[in-house]
Amino acid sequence: MLDEVPVTAVDPRPHALAVPRAGSDSGRFGTSAAPAAPAAGRRRLAEQLRAYVALMKLRVVELLLVATVPTMILAAGGFPSLRDVLVTLVGGTLAAGSANALNCYIDRDIDAVMHRTERRPLVTGAVTPRQALVFGLGLGGVSVALFAALTNLLAAGLTLATIAFYVLVYTLLLKRRTPQNIVWGGAAGCMPVLIGWAVVTGSLSWAPVVLFGVIFLWTPPHYWPLAMRFRDDYAAAGVPMLPVVASDVTVARQVVAYSWAMVACSLLLWPVAGTGAVYAVAAVVLGGAFLLEAHRLLARAGSGARGAGLKPMRLFHGSISYLSLLFLAVAIDPLLH
Repeated sequence: MLDEVPVTAVDPRPHALAVPRAGSDSGRFGTSAAPAAPAAGRRRLAEQLRAYVALMKLRVVELLLVATVPTMILAAGGFPSLRDVLVTLVGGTLAAGSANALNCYIDRDIDAVMHRTERRPLVTGAVTPRQALVFGLGLGGVSVALFAALTNLLAAGLTLATIAFYVLVYTLLLKRRTPQNIVWGGAAGCMPVLIGWAVVTGSLSWAPVVLFGVIFLWTPPHYWPLAMRFRDDYAAAGVPMLPVVASDVTVARQVVAYSWAMVACSLLLWPVAGTGAVYAVAAVVLGGAFLLEAHRLLARAGSGARGAGLKPMRLFHGSISYLSLLFLAVAIDPLLH
């Protein structure tokens, strides 16, 4: 575009306009706007690529993959095949990116009224709805085909079920209708551990089911503090997140209840999977720290604290550290046996 072409500096010397630069075929003035066109095209292409990557919400994907590789190590009783790990990471990233892109396509109306999401590509117009839909469906198709061709049909089927559940059940059915949306919708975020286990073993067992349960129970105390922080955004968008329709004390009580259930579930892995002392100690210590922060949130809510005084983001950020370190222990434990 013409308005994107940089202005060429003019030589202040009197003879500058009369003498062409050596080796230049651009005419007597020695300048040309033509080289700027490819640069502008490259900039537009880079911006378009960044917009598509933003649709995939890779920060969310990173957290899911943190749980997948340790689960594969546990399933293999050591280091799994590098090929299986790479296929699972690439396929899992594509699958999660597909679900997230389709979520952005469906939720573009509410994203436009929420400050937290108002810069997403579909809201700014960097990507059209049709482009986002095609992109999301394409990523999903490639991910399922990749698992089917390079791993096994069980892993491919679980991948397809994950995408379908997140888009159809959570985004379309639950998100705008029930305060428990994130509870049941969070099941999609638990599926990577089942997929990773299926890639390594070709089957499922109780160990990945326990890990599924840990992430399932972790999701409400992870996400509800975030929803407390952005309560006004969700209210403006008409999304009935629990913090929108319930008091802070009610939300904090449920956070505490889910936190206790999560810690109890994490301890089940010890007898079910035969993990050793490393995992057991990590589960107890990390679980204790998580419960302490959850109860602090309840205490602040009970004292009538609101807004910044409630400090819900402390638990939100702490929950990310909890899950990352717990699954690090899952990975380390079998390597020490």
